[in-house]
Formats: sequence, structure tokens, C-alpha cells
Amino acid sequence: MDTLKVIFLGGVGEIGKNITAFEYRNDIIVVDCGSAFPSIDMPGVDLVVPDVSYLIDNIHKIRGFFLTHGHEDHIGGLPYLLKQFGIHAPIYASNLTLALLEHKFKEHKIENVNVNIAQKNTVIKAGAFSVEFIKVSHSISGSFALYIQCPVAKVFHTGDFKIDYNPIDGEMIDLRRIAELSKKGITLLLSESTNIERPGYSMSESTVGKSLYNFFVQNTKRRLIVATFASNIHRIQQIIDLAQKFERKVAFSGHSMHNVLEAASKIGEIKYDKNQIVDLEKTKKIDDDKLVIITTGSQGEPMSALTRMASGEFNKVKITDNDTVIISASPIPGNEKLVYNVINNLYQKGAKVIYEALADVHVSGHAFREELKLIYLLVKPKFFIPVHGEIRHLKQHMEMIADLGHNPKHMLMPQVGNKIEVCSKFMKRSDNVTAGNVLVDGAGIGDVGAEVLRDRRRLSEDGMLLVIMGIEQGGTVSSVDVITRGFIYARESVDLIEEIKRVSINSVNGIDLKVQVDREILKNNIRKNLRNFLNKKIKRSPMILPIIIEN
Repeated sequence: MDTLKVIFLGGVGEIGKNITAFEYRNDIIVVDCGSAFPSIDMPGVDLVVPDVSYLIDNIHKIRGFFLTHGHEDHIGGLPYLLKQFGIHAPIYASNLTLALLEHKFKEHKIENVNVNIAQKNTVIKAGAFSVEFIKVSHSISGSFALYIQCPVAKVFHTGDFKIDYNPIDGEMIDLRRIAELSKKGITLLLSESTNIERPGYSMSESTVGKSLYNFFVQNTKRRLIVATFASNIHRIQQIIDLAQKFERKVAFSGHSMHNVLEAASKIGEIKYDKNQIVDLEKTKKIDDDKLVIITTGSQGEPMSALTRMASGEFNKVKITDNDTVIISASPIPGNEKLVYNVINNLYQKGAKVIYEALADVHVSGHAFREELKLIYLLVKPKFFIPVHGEIRHLKQHMEMIADLGHNPKHMLMPQVGNKIEVCSKFMKRSDNVTAGNVLVDGAGIGDVGAEVLRDRRRLSEDGMLLVIMGIEQGGTVSSVDVITRGFIYARESVDLIEEIKRVSINSVNGIDLKVQVDREILKNNIRKNLRNFLNKKIKRSPMILPIIIEN
């Protein structure tokens, strides 16, 4: 029997890197292709993108990429995929999403991309598939759910969404259209799970504007610095509008902030008077009570503008005791320590800091528990799979749906690499596919593997010990030099350095150096003996690199 194959290449059991492929016979469509932040055990890694080996093996089947919205965890991996593998399938997305991608394509020098603007209720035919874009509310404009049809199944994919009854752009999630589609019979619901742990309903984005207004009123003599996600166009628009109301100039800080604003203003998604905007370099000449700085860095990213301001390393903006800094975002899981370090540094410099724990300066763009229930009850699917969340989120989402009366046998917990077959009669697991992480480091894609990460972790923890041994032609050791980096301070550890030299020489004693001995054997002996010595002596395990030089 023919089935629809749903292939999870990322975004399940993890935060970020969202990508799902749908395959029917000889046709594949791909929903989203995101990136993720590197975890703490990935030193030096800039970005994580999905392993798309399955798509490359089936490149001739790909009929299109359908993007739910323009956040990095949904589009950040696409430029790497297109550039590395030369895929030329069409891309369908909202005007803003495509505008954001345009910047990425320029940065990656990708040309001749087949991009197509989708609006609400746009229907695209792609091989055996039909895909309809359904308007939803989220923390970025141009967000959609997708209604995907093929001959054997009808799928509703929520994308990232919330139910905002008072949206900034005046366009609510299209609940009426979702109800109409439900009457046709939905085979499978894929629903995001990010905020399953949060009871009730999410607050409207408009509530943030009210809180921000109060802080403008309370800080009329102070300089205001507001950190938020560059992609949160509605939040930025509210700040600009308030600045105009209170006769303040606006300066923007952060590379991604400038990129998003350029893209959004070009297509009319954000509006402002150009005379109100000033270059960051010129803000020193503007009185504190006449200025608002909108900046990136709400997640405490090490090189972001706000982080550098807080540490005193940003020459364009120096934090003073007349600054009120509003962090209009909540920490992404895993970023909490970074964010609180920034907050502490801002306090240390005398600033007043306002953040989510103290005031309603941020609302989530993701549905809370009651909103997730509402969508499920509206869609009335035969089968259910939770997506977009860590394992605990997915598990709790399934438990909630079961409590609503859904047959537990008609639900599955997805994992990255799962291929799940669906039709009107059944849903079952199939063979897994190759999937996982591809690490981006500078211009390198996928060339950082487990061994490289292990070496980097060791270097970051215990440093490096370089032992350079000179051997004369007669077979005697002529010299031993020791160089350390991040291990010990050699000038203050003379005795230990001498012991390291002694252990190194003893490691080759008993070996006839006059004959041609495999130098790797010598190096391994030195490495092993030094490792044992240092572990006993100082309980540390630096990376040990012996070098043999024959004079």
C-alpha cells in the first residue's frame, strides 16, 4: 500500500535545526531547514546545521522547500545546503522570510535561486503534493502553518505559532480556515511543543508595548537601551513608535539588526521616519533623554553588541549609571548563564536593568498549553506527532493529547532520523535514515568531527604540553625543550618542567636509538609516561604533543 513518508532530519528531541521531509513515491518536499546554537561541548563551533544526506541521496526527487517563517532555527541551514550541494529546487515562503534569505544568499555568494512569495491561503502544487499556507501569529511577521496533501494523506503542520487575539499587525491566526480544513479530515497533525510546560494562554504581543510605554514614562531623564531579537519586527516597531512619541532618536546596534531592518523596511514590514534614525557613531553627541538604542545580544552571545557593552569592550556605547537597559527577551534554554552574566555586568557598571523576571517586557511567540489544546481540538486529526521541542516537551505534549481522549496507539514520539509511514489507515515507524549534526566552523562545513571536538575540549580544560626532543646521530638524547600553553606558567614551575624533561628522557631509555626505531613508538612512550606522571603529580591531563628532531 502506498504511504506518505515523514522524515525527521532535525528539530525533534532538540531545540533548533528544524527540518522535515515529506516523501510520496518519487516526490519529496522539505519543510524548513534551520540551524542551531552549538552546545557547550562544541568549543569553537559557530553553527550547527542538519545532516541532509538523505536529501542528497534523493536530490532528483526534491520538488521544493516550504518555509514556515524566517527565524534562524527554520532557515539558517538552507544557505549551507544550497551552496554545498547545488540544489536548485524552488523555495516558497513569505515576503519577509525571502527578504531575510536574500541577505544570507548574498553573504554566501549564492545566485540564481528560485524563490517564490507565498501569502495566506496560497496553494502550491509540487509533484504529487499540494501545500497551502495558513496564516498564524508568531514573534516574526510572515509566519505560516502548512496544510499538506498527497493522494494518501492530509497533514497539518502548525509551524511555530500562538493564538494572539490582539496582534500588532491586526491579522489573527486563521482559525476559520483551520476549522474548514478539519471538516475534510486531517490524517496527521504535527504540532509544535515548545511551551507545553506553560499552563494557560500566552500573552499578546501588544501587552509588551504597554509595559515599554511605562518604562519610557519612568525614565524620561535616562538613556534607554533595549535588547531584543532582531527578527522580532513587531517589537522593534513598537519601540520605534514609542521613541517617536517621546521625541527620542533611535540608533540600531548589531549586524543582524541592521540586516533585518534593511530587509523589513524594503518590503514595508517596518515603518519609520528616516530623520528619526541616527548612526550609532553619532549618539555620543545626543543627550541621554533624547536617545533609544535598539540592540542585539538579548541571549548574551559572546560577541554580540550588548555583551560587549556590558563588558566595556564596545567603544561606540559606554554604559553609565544613567542608562536603563531593557532586555526584551527570555533566555533560550542553555543560554541562561550567558544572559545573567550580561545582566550582572550591566549592574556592575551602574545601569538599571529591566528583564523578564522583573516586568512584562517580553512575551513568548509560542503557544501555551491551552492554545495547543485548542489547535488539536480544532484540527481533530486521526494521528498525532509532537514536534519542535526537547524530549520532555514532546512527551508531555503526547500525554496531554492522550488526556483529551486521543488513542495512544495513534501517536508516535519522533527522533532525529526517524522515517514514519502514514496513510488513512495506519501510522508506523519505518527504517531510520542518516541524520544528525553538521558543524560549521568558519568557512568549514562538516570538517569538525568528534576527535577535533575532543581535542578542543582537552585544550580548553587542561591546555597543551609540547615536548621537543633532539636525538644525535649516535643515538643519544641531546636536548629536551618543554613548551606549554594553558597548562602551567613555565617561569613559576621550574621544578615541574625539569621533572617533565626527566620523565621524557626516561621514556626512551632502554631503546637503542642508533637503529631505525619507529618514531611513533618513541612518541607514544613519552606521551603515556607523561600522562601517568602528571595525573599522579597534579591531577591534570593536558594534550601532550611530543616532537622528535634528529640532529
